[in-house]
Amino acid sequence: MSWSINEVVRMSGVSSRTLRHYDAIGLLEPESTEFSGRRIYSHANLLRLQEVLLLRDLGLPLKTIGEVLDPAGSGHHRTAALGEHLEWLRQEHSRVGRLIRTVEKTIEEGDQMSPERMFEGFAANPYEAEARQRWGDEAVDESKEKMKNLSPGEVEKLRKGFGGVHDQIEKLHASGVPVEDGRVQSAVAEHYEIVSLAWEPSREAYVGLGEMYVADERFREVIGRGNDEMVEYLRDAMKVYAGENLE
Repeated sequence: MSWSINEVVRMSGVSSRTLRHYDAIGLLEPESTEFSGRRIYSHANLLRLQEVLLLRDLGLPLKTIGEVLDPAGSGHHRTAALGEHLEWLRQEHSRVGRLIRTVEKTIEEGDQMSPERMFEGFAANPYEAEARQRWGDEAVDESKEKMKNLSPGEVEKLRKGFGGVHDQIEKLHASGVPVEDGRVQSAVAEHYEIVSLAWEPSREAYVGLGEMYVADERFREVIGRGNDEMVEYLRDAMKVYAGENLE
């Protein structure tokens, strides 16, 4: 039996855009593609999609999911790729546990709860373990130390500034403005300034950050809100900025 991409979308709840992206990165290739361009999926394809969705729900990035499902040639064994993510899952489990205990204490103590205890569990970064794997302990520790010294205004800019940049990029992309255009590069300069509040990436690291925006579904969804082409546009603009302004 076989199913069209529209039928797979209906059954799985996964968007056609996401399925096409999985195909483009080699994570889930359809059984065949008709002359018209319509993708056809087999039962084996559906089983693989089920595995992809399971691993994605566990929090694994798409690159790691590919290594788990196709360990040959990736430099990873299936168990090794899962093992690399296990520590992140443990830390996230611990973080959620702390949040649950904080809420329980709030219910129990009410107005008698001290301000310090109200915020236990919120300071931990759920992506810290993954960041340490990707960028190294030194970079993460330097970033955490730098963020401790931010002014209230800088904290607010770090918290809300990316949304404004993404809105600018989305409008420029929709208008067909080339990524080399000064208006696009001005928006990317603002993006780099916000990133640098927590971490000052080199040319190579900033280009890598843009690539991660596209490759990691979590970032792609947050930034593009379903507009993958806009995220790719931002990546390309970041690459131009890095080449002209960073070392």
